[in-house]
Amino acid sequence: MKKIELKGSWVIQAPKEKIYSIVSDFEKMPERFPKVAHSLTITKREGDTLYIDAKAKSFGMVIPVKMKTRLLPGRGYISDNQNDKLGHTGHEEFLLEDIPEGTKITYVYQLQIRNKFFALIAKPLYDWYALKMWEKAFIDRLRELVKS
Repeated sequence: MKKIELKGSWVIQAPKEKIYSIVSDFEKMPERFPKVAHSLTITKREGDTLYIDAKAKSFGMVIPVKMKTRLLPGRGYISDNQNDKLGHTGHEEFLLEDIPEGTKITYVYQLQIRNKFFALIAKPLYDWYALKMWEKAFIDRLRELVKS
């Protein structure tokens, strides 16, 4: 099994609470982040834990993903994701921290790839390119949303 870890950190000039209110509203993800989320249904809630059936967009494809997401009120979220179509499982952390310039976002995605063919091409695709794509589709869009 191939393991890849993506890490990124960004600063957004907005209060942490405003960013959290946007990124924790998973039902509005397809509307707010259409380049990342095609559709999303919360199938169950247990306190701050959401069970989600999503269709994510990645590399020009729509991919079914099952997510178990734990909201960390005011601080972000942690999500364990399963993609049976491509044979991926992932652990995602999206964490927020107050800093003098606004809010620091720390993002980590630990990806495990079971599909042997995909594992061969995954390293170059995911190492740099996927994180840059995600930054453009999610972080840049988030910067626009906090201004409105």
